[in-house]
Amino acid sequence: MSAGTGASLAGGVHGPGHLRALTAVVLDTLESAARTRGGPIPAGGPDAVARRTGALCAPVLPEEGIGAEAALGDLVRAVAEGAADPADPACVAHLHCPPLAVAVAAELAAAALNPSMDSWDQAPAAGVIEELTTAALARLVHPEAPAPDALITSGGTESNLVALLLARERAAAGADRPLRVVTGANAHHSVHRAAWTLGLPAPAVVACHGGRIDPAALDRTLAGLGGGPTLVVATAGTTDEGRIDPLPEIARIADRYGAELHVDAAYGGPLLFSERLAPRLAGLDRAVSVTFDLHKLGWQPVAAGVLAVADTALLAPLFLRTDYLNADDDTEAGLPDLLGRSIRTTRRPDALKIAVTFRALGRRGLSELVEHCVRTAEEFGRAVDARPALRRRCGGIGISTVLFRPVVADALEPAAGDAVVAEIRRTLLMDGRAVLGRAVAEDGDGRRRLWLKATLLHPNAATAELAPLLDLVTEAAERAAAEGGDGGGRGDTDAPAAERLSP
Repeated sequence: MSAGTGASLAGGVHGPGHLRALTAVVLDTLESAARTRGGPIPAGGPDAVARRTGALCAPVLPEEGIGAEAALGDLVRAVAEGAADPADPACVAHLHCPPLAVAVAAELAAAALNPSMDSWDQAPAAGVIEELTTAALARLVHPEAPAPDALITSGGTESNLVALLLARERAAAGADRPLRVVTGANAHHSVHRAAWTLGLPAPAVVACHGGRIDPAALDRTLAGLGGGPTLVVATAGTTDEGRIDPLPEIARIADRYGAELHVDAAYGGPLLFSERLAPRLAGLDRAVSVTFDLHKLGWQPVAAGVLAVADTALLAPLFLRTDYLNADDDTEAGLPDLLGRSIRTTRRPDALKIAVTFRALGRRGLSELVEHCVRTAEEFGRAVDARPALRRRCGGIGISTVLFRPVVADALEPAAGDAVVAEIRRTLLMDGRAVLGRAVAEDGDGRRRLWLKATLLHPNAATAELAPLLDLVTEAAERAAAEGGDGGGRGDTDAPAAERLSP
Protein backbone atom coordinates (compact mmCIF):
# COMPACT_ATOMS: atom_id res chain seq x y z
CA MET A 1 0.00 0.00 0.00
CA SER A 2 1.21 3.54 -0.69
CA ALA A 3 1.48 4.44 2.99
CA GLY A 4 4.31 1.92 3.43
CA THR A 5 4.87 1.04 7.09
CA GLY A 6 2.95 4.09 8.21
CA ALA A 7 0.01 1.94 9.34
CA SER A 8 2.12 -0.43 11.46
CA LEU A 9 1.47 -0.39 15.19
CA ALA A 10 3.98 0.52 17.89
CA GLY A 11 2.63 -1.80 20.57
CA GLY A 12 2.25 -5.54 20.89
CA VAL A 13 4.82 -8.22 20.14
CA HIS A 14 5.78 -6.89 16.71
CA GLY A 15 5.61 -3.18 17.49
CA PRO A 16 9.19 -2.82 18.78
CA GLY A 17 10.50 -4.22 15.51
CA HIS A 18 8.58 -1.61 13.53
CA LEU A 19 9.80 1.09 15.90
CA ARG A 20 13.43 -0.01 15.71
CA ALA A 21 13.72 0.75 12.00
CA LEU A 22 11.79 4.00 12.22
CA THR A 23 13.68 5.16 15.29
CA ALA A 24 16.91 4.74 13.38
CA VAL A 25 15.58 7.11 10.73
CA VAL A 26 14.67 9.65 13.41
CA LEU A 27 18.02 9.47 15.17
CA ASP A 28 20.06 9.68 11.98
CA THR A 29 17.99 12.64 10.83
CA LEU A 30 18.31 14.44 14.17
CA GLU A 31 22.06 14.05 14.07
CA SER A 32 22.53 15.31 10.51
CA ALA A 33 19.99 18.12 10.93
CA ALA A 34 21.80 19.49 13.99
CA ARG A 35 24.98 19.72 11.95
CA THR A 36 23.14 21.42 9.10
CA ARG A 37 21.57 23.98 11.43
CA GLY A 38 25.01 24.68 12.85
CA GLY A 39 23.85 26.78 15.79
CA PRO A 40 21.25 27.24 18.51
CA ILE A 41 18.52 28.41 16.11
CA PRO A 42 18.15 28.57 12.32
CA ALA A 43 19.41 31.70 10.65
CA GLY A 44 17.20 34.01 8.63
CA GLY A 45 14.23 34.58 10.90
CA PRO A 46 10.57 33.56 10.55
CA ASP A 47 10.20 33.95 6.78
CA ALA A 48 13.29 31.89 5.97
CA VAL A 49 12.26 29.15 8.41
CA ALA A 50 8.74 29.06 6.96
CA ARG A 51 10.09 28.68 3.42
CA ARG A 52 12.50 25.88 4.31
CA THR A 53 9.95 24.06 6.43
CA GLY A 54 7.22 24.34 3.82
CA ALA A 55 9.52 22.96 1.14
CA LEU A 56 10.04 19.78 3.18
CA CYS A 57 6.54 19.34 4.60
CA ALA A 58 4.00 20.46 2.02
CA PRO A 59 1.53 19.12 1.30
CA VAL A 60 0.99 17.76 4.80
CA LEU A 61 -2.05 15.78 3.62
CA PRO A 62 -1.24 14.47 0.11
CA GLU A 63 -3.72 12.39 -1.81
CA GLU A 64 -1.32 9.45 -1.65
CA GLY A 65 1.03 8.90 1.26
CA ILE A 66 4.79 8.91 0.69
CA GLY A 67 5.57 6.20 3.26
CA ALA A 68 6.69 6.21 6.86
CA GLU A 69 10.45 6.50 6.37
CA ALA A 70 10.21 9.28 3.79
CA ALA A 71 7.68 11.23 5.86
CA LEU A 72 9.76 10.85 9.00
CA GLY A 73 12.90 11.91 7.20
CA ASP A 74 11.31 15.03 5.74
CA LEU A 75 9.37 16.29 8.74
CA VAL A 76 11.92 15.41 11.41
CA ARG A 77 14.56 17.12 9.28
CA ALA A 78 12.34 20.17 8.97
CA VAL A 79 11.63 20.47 12.69
CA ALA A 80 15.23 19.70 13.70
CA GLU A 81 16.91 22.03 11.22
CA GLY A 82 14.41 24.67 12.23
CA ALA A 83 14.63 24.08 15.98
CA ALA A 84 15.69 26.31 18.82
CA ASP A 85 17.90 23.69 20.45
CA PRO A 86 18.22 24.08 24.25
CA ALA A 87 21.11 21.60 24.19
CA ASP A 88 23.21 24.30 22.51
CA PRO A 89 24.98 26.41 25.17
CA ALA A 90 24.01 29.57 23.25
CA CYS A 91 20.28 28.84 23.64
CA VAL A 92 19.52 30.48 27.00
CA ALA A 93 16.46 32.67 26.48
CA HIS A 94 13.80 30.81 28.40
CA LEU A 95 13.00 28.24 31.07
CA HIS A 96 13.45 25.76 28.23
CA CYS A 97 15.68 22.89 29.26
CA PRO A 98 17.59 20.30 27.25
CA PRO A 99 15.95 16.98 28.18
CA LEU A 100 17.98 14.08 29.48
CA ALA A 101 18.39 11.18 27.09
CA VAL A 102 17.04 8.72 29.66
CA ALA A 103 13.86 10.76 30.01
CA VAL A 104 13.39 10.96 26.24
CA ALA A 105 13.87 7.20 25.98
CA ALA A 106 11.17 6.74 28.60
CA GLU A 107 8.91 8.99 26.51
CA LEU A 108 9.30 6.55 23.62
CA ALA A 109 8.02 3.70 25.79
CA ALA A 110 5.15 5.83 27.04
CA ALA A 111 4.15 6.80 23.52
CA ALA A 112 4.35 3.23 22.25
CA LEU A 113 2.20 1.79 25.04
CA ASN A 114 -0.08 4.85 25.11
CA PRO A 115 -1.70 4.39 28.51
CA SER A 116 -4.37 6.92 29.37
CA MET A 117 -4.30 7.94 33.00
CA ASP A 118 -8.04 8.28 33.55
CA SER A 119 -8.97 4.71 34.49
CA TRP A 120 -7.15 1.70 35.90
CA ASP A 121 -8.06 -0.56 32.99
CA GLN A 122 -6.20 1.77 30.60
CA ALA A 123 -3.08 2.16 32.77
CA PRO A 124 -2.67 -0.66 35.34
CA ALA A 125 1.08 -0.33 36.01
CA ALA A 126 1.38 3.29 34.90
CA GLY A 127 -1.07 4.23 37.63
CA VAL A 128 1.15 2.59 40.24
CA ILE A 129 4.22 4.39 38.91
CA GLU A 130 2.36 7.70 39.06
CA GLU A 131 1.30 6.99 42.64
CA LEU A 132 4.88 6.22 43.70
CA THR A 133 6.23 9.29 41.88
CA THR A 134 3.69 11.73 43.27
CA ALA A 135 4.22 10.35 46.77
CA ALA A 136 7.96 10.99 46.51
CA LEU A 137 7.43 14.53 45.20
CA ALA A 138 4.80 15.33 47.83
CA ARG A 139 7.15 14.22 50.60
CA LEU A 140 9.96 16.29 49.10
CA VAL A 141 7.84 19.45 49.23
CA HIS A 142 6.02 18.79 52.52
CA PRO A 143 8.41 16.58 54.52
CA GLU A 144 6.65 17.02 57.87
CA ALA A 145 3.02 16.88 56.72
CA PRO A 146 1.10 13.78 57.84
CA ALA A 147 -0.60 13.09 54.49
CA PRO A 148 0.89 15.14 51.63
CA ASP A 149 -0.05 14.42 48.04
CA ALA A 150 0.74 15.61 44.53
CA LEU A 151 -0.79 15.62 41.08
CA ILE A 152 0.95 15.37 37.73
CA THR A 153 0.01 18.33 35.53
CA SER A 154 0.92 19.71 32.13
CA GLY A 155 3.02 22.45 33.74
CA GLY A 156 2.95 25.55 35.89
CA THR A 157 -0.07 27.08 34.20
CA GLU A 158 -2.27 24.06 34.94
CA SER A 159 -0.82 23.68 38.44
CA ASN A 160 -1.62 27.29 39.31
CA LEU A 161 -5.09 26.92 37.83
CA VAL A 162 -5.82 23.82 39.92
CA ALA A 163 -4.39 25.47 43.05
CA LEU A 164 -6.76 28.43 42.64
CA LEU A 165 -9.64 26.09 41.79
CA LEU A 166 -9.12 24.11 45.01
CA ALA A 167 -8.84 27.33 47.02
CA ARG A 168 -12.02 28.65 45.42
CA GLU A 169 -13.92 25.50 46.37
CA ARG A 170 -12.67 25.64 49.95
CA ALA A 171 -13.76 29.27 50.16
CA ALA A 172 -17.18 28.53 48.68
CA ALA A 173 -17.81 25.90 51.35
CA GLY A 174 -17.45 28.29 54.26
CA ALA A 175 -17.97 31.92 53.26
CA ASP A 176 -20.44 34.13 51.49
CA ARG A 177 -17.71 36.13 49.75
CA PRO A 178 -15.65 35.00 46.78
CA LEU A 179 -12.03 34.04 47.18
CA ARG A 180 -9.62 36.94 46.81
CA VAL A 181 -6.22 36.22 45.31
CA VAL A 182 -3.28 38.38 46.36
CA THR A 183 -0.04 38.12 44.45
CA GLY A 184 3.11 40.05 43.67
CA ALA A 185 3.78 42.20 40.66
CA ASN A 186 6.43 39.56 39.90
CA ALA A 187 3.89 36.73 39.56
CA HIS A 188 3.62 34.58 36.48
CA HIS A 189 0.80 35.61 34.15
CA SER A 190 -0.89 32.24 34.71
CA VAL A 191 -2.02 33.37 38.16
CA HIS A 192 -4.04 36.19 36.62
CA ARG A 193 -5.31 33.95 33.84
CA ALA A 194 -6.40 31.31 36.37
CA ALA A 195 -8.40 33.88 38.34
CA TRP A 196 -10.05 35.05 35.12
CA THR A 197 -10.80 31.47 34.01
CA LEU A 198 -12.37 30.63 37.37
CA GLY A 199 -14.54 33.74 37.50
CA LEU A 200 -12.69 35.16 40.50
CA PRO A 201 -12.07 38.86 41.11
CA ALA A 202 -8.88 40.14 39.52
CA PRO A 203 -5.95 39.47 41.86
CA ALA A 204 -4.78 42.25 44.14
CA VAL A 205 -1.22 43.03 43.07
CA VAL A 206 1.40 43.70 45.73
CA ALA A 207 4.39 45.91 45.01
CA CYS A 208 7.80 44.31 44.74
CA HIS A 209 11.26 45.55 45.62
CA GLY A 210 14.27 44.04 43.89
CA GLY A 211 12.00 41.61 42.06
CA ARG A 212 10.53 40.16 45.29
CA ILE A 213 7.28 40.77 47.13
CA ASP A 214 7.58 43.61 49.64
CA PRO A 215 6.28 42.14 52.94
CA ALA A 216 5.14 45.53 54.23
CA ALA A 217 3.12 46.07 51.05
CA LEU A 218 1.59 42.59 51.45
CA ASP A 219 0.61 43.42 55.02
CA ARG A 220 -1.11 46.63 53.89
CA THR A 221 -2.92 44.84 51.07
CA LEU A 222 -4.28 42.10 53.32
CA ALA A 223 -5.34 44.63 55.91
CA GLY A 224 -7.21 46.57 53.24
CA LEU A 225 -9.20 43.53 52.10
CA GLY A 226 -11.00 43.40 55.41
CA GLY A 227 -11.05 39.64 55.85
CA GLY A 228 -12.81 36.94 53.91
CA PRO A 229 -11.26 33.93 52.17
CA THR A 230 -7.89 34.89 50.72
CA LEU A 231 -5.13 33.06 48.89
CA VAL A 232 -1.68 34.66 48.83
CA VAL A 233 0.37 33.51 45.84
CA ALA A 234 4.13 33.85 46.23
CA THR A 235 6.83 32.91 43.73
CA ALA A 236 9.97 30.85 44.21
CA GLY A 237 11.86 31.55 41.01
CA THR A 238 10.39 34.37 38.96
CA THR A 239 10.40 33.96 35.19
CA ASP A 240 12.28 37.17 34.45
CA GLU A 241 14.78 37.32 37.30
CA GLY A 242 14.82 33.98 39.10
CA ARG A 243 13.97 35.74 42.38
CA ILE A 244 12.55 33.91 45.39
CA ASP A 245 9.99 35.79 47.46
CA PRO A 246 10.66 36.00 51.25
CA LEU A 247 8.58 32.91 51.97
CA PRO A 248 8.90 32.69 55.78
CA GLU A 249 7.84 36.30 56.23
CA ILE A 250 5.03 35.96 53.70
CA ALA A 251 3.77 32.84 55.48
CA ARG A 252 3.75 34.66 58.83
CA ILE A 253 1.82 37.60 57.39
CA ALA A 254 -0.69 35.30 55.68
CA ASP A 255 -1.24 33.44 58.97
CA ARG A 256 -1.83 36.73 60.77
CA TYR A 257 -4.75 37.52 58.47
CA GLY A 258 -6.09 33.98 58.21
CA ALA A 259 -5.06 33.72 54.56
CA GLU A 260 -3.78 30.60 52.83
CA LEU A 261 -0.50 30.46 50.93
CA HIS A 262 0.21 28.97 47.50
CA VAL A 263 3.76 29.09 46.13
CA ASP A 264 4.55 28.98 42.44
CA ALA A 265 7.90 27.18 42.57
CA ALA A 266 7.76 25.99 38.97
CA TYR A 267 11.33 27.20 38.47
CA GLY A 268 12.83 27.04 41.94
CA GLY A 269 11.23 23.86 43.28
CA PRO A 270 14.05 21.52 42.18
CA LEU A 271 16.42 23.35 44.54
CA LEU A 272 14.91 20.95 47.08
CA PHE A 273 16.98 18.12 45.59
CA SER A 274 20.12 19.82 46.92
CA GLU A 275 20.86 19.89 50.66
CA ARG A 276 23.03 22.94 50.08
CA LEU A 277 20.45 24.91 48.07
CA ALA A 278 17.20 23.76 49.71
CA PRO A 279 17.48 26.38 52.50
CA ARG A 280 16.78 29.03 49.83
CA LEU A 281 13.23 27.66 49.85
CA ALA A 282 12.74 27.90 53.61
CA GLY A 283 9.04 28.41 54.30
CA LEU A 284 7.89 26.49 51.23
CA ASP A 285 6.50 23.72 53.41
CA ARG A 286 4.11 26.24 55.02
CA ALA A 287 2.21 26.57 51.74
CA VAL A 288 -1.07 24.75 51.35
CA SER A 289 -0.11 24.03 47.72
CA VAL A 290 3.04 24.30 45.63
CA THR A 291 3.59 24.39 41.87
CA PHE A 292 6.69 22.42 40.89
CA ASP A 293 7.87 21.88 37.31
CA LEU A 294 10.39 19.33 36.07
CA HIS A 295 10.51 20.47 32.43
CA LYS A 296 12.47 23.49 33.64
CA LEU A 297 15.20 22.79 36.18
CA GLY A 298 14.51 19.05 35.96
CA TRP A 299 15.50 18.25 32.34
CA GLN A 300 12.31 16.45 31.38
CA PRO A 301 10.65 16.62 27.98
CA VAL A 302 7.52 18.75 28.04
CA ALA A 303 5.23 18.19 29.85
CA ALA A 304 6.24 17.41 33.43
CA GLY A 305 4.37 19.61 35.89
CA VAL A 306 3.44 18.89 39.49
CA LEU A 307 1.05 20.37 42.04
CA ALA A 308 1.90 19.33 45.59
CA VAL A 309 -0.55 19.79 48.46
CA ALA A 310 0.01 19.58 52.20
CA ASP A 311 -2.92 17.18 52.74
CA THR A 312 -4.46 14.72 50.32
CA ALA A 313 -7.91 15.74 51.61
CA LEU A 314 -7.44 19.08 49.85
CA LEU A 315 -7.87 17.26 46.52
CA ALA A 316 -11.43 16.14 47.32
CA PRO A 317 -13.09 18.79 45.09
CA LEU A 318 -11.58 17.06 42.05
CA PHE A 319 -13.58 13.89 42.70
CA LEU A 320 -15.88 12.97 39.83
CA ARG A 321 -17.93 9.86 39.19
CA THR A 322 -18.71 8.66 35.68
CA ASP A 323 -19.79 5.09 35.21
CA TYR A 324 -17.63 4.13 32.23
CA LEU A 325 -14.41 5.14 34.04
CA ASN A 326 -14.91 4.68 37.80
CA ALA A 327 -18.23 3.06 38.55
CA ASP A 328 -19.06 2.70 42.25
CA ASP A 329 -19.08 -1.09 42.20
CA ASP A 330 -15.69 -1.20 40.42
CA THR A 331 -14.18 1.09 43.04
CA GLU A 332 -15.73 -0.94 45.85
CA ALA A 333 -14.27 -4.06 44.25
CA GLY A 334 -10.79 -2.58 44.52
CA LEU A 335 -10.11 -0.95 41.15
CA PRO A 336 -8.18 2.30 41.77
CA ASP A 337 -9.97 5.53 40.90
CA LEU A 338 -7.68 7.69 38.73
CA LEU A 339 -10.24 10.20 37.45
CA GLY A 340 -9.95 12.54 40.42
CA ARG A 341 -6.21 12.89 39.94
CA SER A 342 -6.53 15.62 37.33
CA ILE A 343 -8.86 18.17 35.79
CA ARG A 344 -8.12 16.42 32.49
CA THR A 345 -9.61 13.13 31.37
CA THR A 346 -7.31 11.60 28.78
CA ARG A 347 -3.74 12.34 29.78
CA ARG A 348 -0.32 10.92 29.14
CA PRO A 349 1.75 8.87 31.63
CA ASP A 350 4.14 11.75 32.25
CA ALA A 351 5.15 10.27 35.58
CA LEU A 352 7.02 7.49 33.78
CA LYS A 353 9.86 9.67 32.49
CA ILE A 354 10.08 11.41 35.88
CA ALA A 355 10.29 8.07 37.68
CA VAL A 356 12.93 6.75 35.28
CA THR A 357 15.01 9.89 35.79
CA PHE A 358 14.66 9.72 39.57
CA ARG A 359 15.68 6.05 39.63
CA ALA A 360 18.56 6.63 37.22
CA LEU A 361 20.12 9.62 39.00
CA GLY A 362 18.83 9.47 42.54
CA ARG A 363 18.50 12.55 44.68
CA ARG A 364 22.27 12.98 44.79
CA GLY A 365 22.59 12.91 41.01
CA LEU A 366 19.76 15.40 40.59
CA SER A 367 21.37 17.60 43.23
CA GLU A 368 24.62 17.66 41.27
CA LEU A 369 22.85 18.82 38.12
CA VAL A 370 20.92 21.55 39.93
CA GLU A 371 24.02 22.76 41.72
CA HIS A 372 25.94 22.80 38.43
CA CYS A 373 23.39 25.15 36.87
CA VAL A 374 23.41 27.48 39.88
CA ARG A 375 27.21 27.48 40.03
CA THR A 376 27.52 28.09 36.29
CA ALA A 377 25.17 31.08 36.53
CA GLU A 378 27.30 32.57 39.30
CA GLU A 379 30.44 32.08 37.20
CA PHE A 380 28.71 33.55 34.17
CA GLY A 381 27.75 36.58 36.25
CA ARG A 382 31.36 37.06 37.27
CA ALA A 383 32.39 36.79 33.62
CA VAL A 384 29.94 39.60 32.79
CA ASP A 385 31.39 41.69 35.64
CA ALA A 386 34.88 41.21 34.20
CA ARG A 387 33.93 42.77 30.86
CA PRO A 388 34.10 46.57 30.76
CA ALA A 389 31.67 46.65 27.82
CA LEU A 390 28.92 44.85 29.76
CA ARG A 391 27.02 45.52 32.98
CA ARG A 392 25.15 43.00 35.11
CA ARG A 393 21.96 43.94 36.91
CA CYS A 394 22.85 44.82 40.48
CA GLY A 395 22.23 42.27 43.18
CA GLY A 396 22.71 38.52 43.39
CA ILE A 397 22.05 35.91 40.74
CA GLY A 398 18.45 34.67 40.69
CA ILE A 399 18.76 30.84 40.84
CA SER A 400 20.33 30.41 37.37
CA THR A 401 19.17 33.60 35.64
CA VAL A 402 21.59 36.41 34.78
CA LEU A 403 20.41 39.83 33.55
CA PHE A 404 22.93 42.08 31.81
CA ARG A 405 23.19 44.81 29.17
CA PRO A 406 25.89 46.62 27.19
CA VAL A 407 27.16 49.82 28.76
CA VAL A 408 26.78 51.66 25.45
CA ALA A 409 23.02 51.45 26.03
CA ASP A 410 23.40 53.36 29.30
CA ALA A 411 24.97 56.30 27.49
CA LEU A 412 21.78 56.88 25.50
CA GLU A 413 18.40 58.24 26.47
CA PRO A 414 16.45 55.50 28.30
CA ALA A 415 14.15 54.59 25.41
CA ALA A 416 17.02 54.59 22.90
CA GLY A 417 19.22 52.53 25.19
CA ASP A 418 16.50 49.93 25.65
CA ALA A 419 15.97 49.87 21.89
CA VAL A 420 19.65 49.01 21.42
CA VAL A 421 19.35 46.14 23.91
CA ALA A 422 16.29 44.79 22.09
CA GLU A 423 17.97 45.11 18.71
CA ILE A 424 21.12 43.30 19.84
CA ARG A 425 18.96 40.36 20.92
CA ARG A 426 17.05 40.32 17.63
CA THR A 427 20.22 40.60 15.55
CA LEU A 428 21.77 37.55 17.23
CA LEU A 429 18.47 35.70 16.91
CA MET A 430 18.00 36.45 13.21
CA ASP A 431 21.61 35.51 12.49
CA GLY A 432 21.11 32.17 14.24
CA ARG A 433 24.03 32.85 16.58
CA ALA A 434 22.41 33.08 20.01
CA VAL A 435 19.01 32.81 21.69
CA LEU A 436 19.00 35.31 24.54
CA GLY A 437 15.93 36.37 26.46
CA ARG A 438 14.73 39.83 27.41
CA ALA A 439 13.37 41.13 30.68
CA VAL A 440 12.33 44.47 32.10
CA ALA A 441 13.63 44.83 35.64
CA GLU A 442 14.46 47.45 38.20
CA ASP A 443 17.98 48.84 38.08
CA GLY A 444 20.04 50.05 41.03
CA ASP A 445 18.67 53.57 40.63
CA GLY A 446 15.07 52.32 40.76
CA ARG A 447 14.47 52.83 37.03
CA ARG A 448 13.06 49.90 35.06
CA ARG A 449 15.29 49.01 32.14
CA LEU A 450 15.41 46.36 29.45
CA TRP A 451 18.01 43.64 30.00
CA LEU A 452 19.35 40.69 28.10
CA LYS A 453 18.52 37.50 29.96
CA ALA A 454 20.50 34.27 30.15
CA THR A 455 18.62 31.43 31.85
CA LEU A 456 21.20 28.70 32.37
CA LEU A 457 19.57 25.28 32.54
CA HIS A 458 22.17 23.19 30.71
CA PRO A 459 23.10 20.42 33.17
CA ASN A 460 26.67 19.97 31.97
CA ALA A 461 27.71 23.00 29.89
CA ALA A 462 30.93 24.55 31.17
CA THR A 463 31.31 28.25 31.77
CA ALA A 464 33.91 28.35 28.99
CA GLU A 465 31.25 27.21 26.53
CA LEU A 466 29.10 30.19 27.51
CA ALA A 467 31.84 32.81 27.15
CA PRO A 468 31.28 33.18 23.38
CA LEU A 469 27.81 34.52 24.20
CA LEU A 470 29.43 37.53 25.83
CA ASP A 471 31.72 37.98 22.83
CA LEU A 472 28.69 38.04 20.54
CA VAL A 473 26.87 40.59 22.67
CA THR A 474 29.95 42.79 22.95
CA GLU A 475 30.51 42.73 19.19
CA ALA A 476 26.86 43.51 18.48
CA ALA A 477 26.95 46.38 20.99
CA GLU A 478 30.05 47.83 19.37
CA ARG A 479 28.33 47.74 15.99
CA ALA A 480 25.28 49.45 17.46
CA ALA A 481 27.47 52.16 18.97
CA ALA A 482 29.31 52.69 15.69
CA GLU A 483 25.95 53.08 13.93
CA GLY A 484 24.89 55.80 16.30
CA GLY A 485 22.84 53.70 18.71
CA ASP A 486 19.95 53.10 16.32
CA GLY A 487 20.30 49.33 16.46
CA GLY A 488 21.51 48.98 12.91
CA GLY A 489 18.26 49.95 11.24
CA ARG A 490 16.47 46.63 11.63
CA GLY A 491 13.26 48.33 12.67
CA ASP A 492 11.57 49.80 15.67
CA THR A 493 11.26 47.99 18.96
CA ASP A 494 8.42 47.80 21.39
CA ALA A 495 9.28 50.04 24.29
CA PRO A 496 9.69 48.24 27.62
CA ALA A 497 6.62 50.08 28.88
CA ALA A 498 4.62 47.63 26.77
CA GLU A 499 6.13 44.71 28.69
CA ARG A 500 4.55 43.62 31.92
CA LEU A 501 5.50 41.02 34.51
CA SER A 502 1.81 40.19 34.81
CA PRO A 503 -1.39 41.27 33.06
